[in-house]
Amino acid sequence: MQRWVLHIDMDAFYASVEQLTRPTLRGRPVLVAGVSGRGVVAGASYEARRFGARSAMPTHQAARLVGFSAVLVAPRREVYVAASRRVFQLIATRVDVVEQLSIDEAFMEPAELVGATPGEVRAWADDLRRLIREETGLPSSIGAGTGKQYAKIGSGRAKPDGTFVIPGDRQLEILHPMPVRELWGVGPVTEGRLAQIGVETIGDLAALSEREVEILLGGTVGPVLWNLARGIDERPVEPRAEAKSISAEYTYPRDLTTHADVDAAVVRAAESAHRRLLLDGRGSRTITVKLRMADFRIESRSATLPYATDNLDTLQSAAFRLVRYPEEVGPIRLVGVGFSGLEEARQDVLFPELDQRPELEHHVEPRVETAPPVGWRATQDVHHPEFGHGWVQGAGHGRVSVRFETRATGPGFTRTFAEDDPALQPADPLASLAWDDWLAEEH
Repeated sequence: MQRWVLHIDMDAFYASVEQLTRPTLRGRPVLVAGVSGRGVVAGASYEARRFGARSAMPTHQAARLVGFSAVLVAPRREVYVAASRRVFQLIATRVDVVEQLSIDEAFMEPAELVGATPGEVRAWADDLRRLIREETGLPSSIGAGTGKQYAKIGSGRAKPDGTFVIPGDRQLEILHPMPVRELWGVGPVTEGRLAQIGVETIGDLAALSEREVEILLGGTVGPVLWNLARGIDERPVEPRAEAKSISAEYTYPRDLTTHADVDAAVVRAAESAHRRLLLDGRGSRTITVKLRMADFRIESRSATLPYATDNLDTLQSAAFRLVRYPEEVGPIRLVGVGFSGLEEARQDVLFPELDQRPELEHHVEPRVETAPPVGWRATQDVHHPEFGHGWVQGAGHGRVSVRFETRATGPGFTRTFAEDDPALQPADPLASLAWDDWLAEEH
């Protein structure tokens, strides 16, 4: 009886949620990246991807590729988490065991599909995608195969908004011509080693002997990759233990000896760990900086914020307050940044910039502001007693332009107000989903 593993991936999830809740953005190249142009892209719509923009790309580079038509939207984590929770609740009505990989993807192994035909699997997957689309308005893609590797490859082939089934008797035909980097666990280093002996495709790797693979890649990793290349993947689908921490670290071929070198290394590690934090969907309270010196001494320093956050500037500023430099500890070989104390709830801080100000490094008391300055951020959620829920399209010169719309309204209308109009108030971003009944049940 053939085993069927399915991989579901929500299409361009962050951007799709923005286009769902802000209907004016449908069909437009959306970059979920913040409106300042700094940092990296958290999500790009398919319209933006056609220009070459993608997740994890520096925002300024993605915006330049897309050009004047780019729409930059500040991330709204609470909206994505709510949408993800509803999607996975729907999946749970059809499948007993789900292995959720991130906020927008998971493996499934439905018991009812054991021994099913490829056509039956496709019909089942299409029915689940239809349910998710009808209940949430969000598109998804599903791949199916005899194991996790092939299901994952299938979902990539299915995008956008489709299903791709890889029958057991065709999986090697589909798998072997693919670049070897498509295999789970083949990163740049492994790919380089394989390229040195002429292994460029998955089929090339499968053609090696097990002994050759062990010599080249080691006795642990080598056989695993070799079996995957040969179409053998028996890994079970099982719920994942929730990560307690998220980190990234890099070892440098030459010792870091200057402030600039170390600063660049902190930024690299922090941004990499932050991308993983965004995929996880939680915020962090504790930031850790790890250093390994040239003499192999290791130093680790941590700081804990009074709230959980996924704001890159705040997390990176904390890392800079922890790091030490070569004149203090000697040449540095490795720099890592980690986030722990992970929480679903992230607190909205009135003055997040206070945790980003460099004078904190010198323990200077920050200036306390008695009231927030008048002003609105582009893409901020707002509410008006007459027009309802909307979002800021632009502000300046004492005026603010608001587009009033939610998921339920269709493309909305725009009104302009005085910046200090008391009728215009900040709003809960979750209201843009217009899922009042479901949200009430959740809380």
